[in-house]
Amino acid sequence: MRIWSLHPRMLDSKGLVACWRETLLAQKVLAGETKGYRNHPQLQRFRATADPMAAIGAYLCGIEAEALVRGYSFNAGLIRVNPPLAAGCVPGMLAPPLPVTTGQLRYEFEHLMAKVAVRDPAHALVLTDATELPRVISDPAYVPEPHPLFTVVDGPVEVWERP
Repeated sequence: MRIWSLHPRMLDSKGLVACWRETLLAQKVLAGETKGYRNHPQLQRFRATADPMAAIGAYLCGIEAEALVRGYSFNAGLIRVNPPLAAGCVPGMLAPPLPVTTGQLRYEFEHLMAKVAVRDPAHALVLTDATELPRVISDPAYVPEPHPLFTVVDGPVEVWERP
């Protein structure tokens, strides 16, 4: 399960669809409807909120919004919030922003680039503005854009991440 802290626009098409599906699974886990994945470390940041279901719903809204931009049709009705959402929901309407560290964003960007370079090299070039990837990654000032639910704070890779 990978719930990306990166902005959904950074994901290639397969990554976006996988993120949607895996986050829907995470929503079921947080609702107590599964036996597996209950202790998955990526769920810690959602469980630490006052309303984990609203936080994961806000995350899903960000994914769904990017899907709409790309012309995909993800079912916003699967996002479990009250009242039920229509297409085009806004993450900030459901939950307050969550912090994400600069180290986490940089780690995830490197991880994503390794995947995308193999499965969609053209998308990898778009992500780096056709520059050389090692230069982008080695630039300490570079911080990838976060998912709309997150606000960036300085810090290392998150403690729950398993590199």
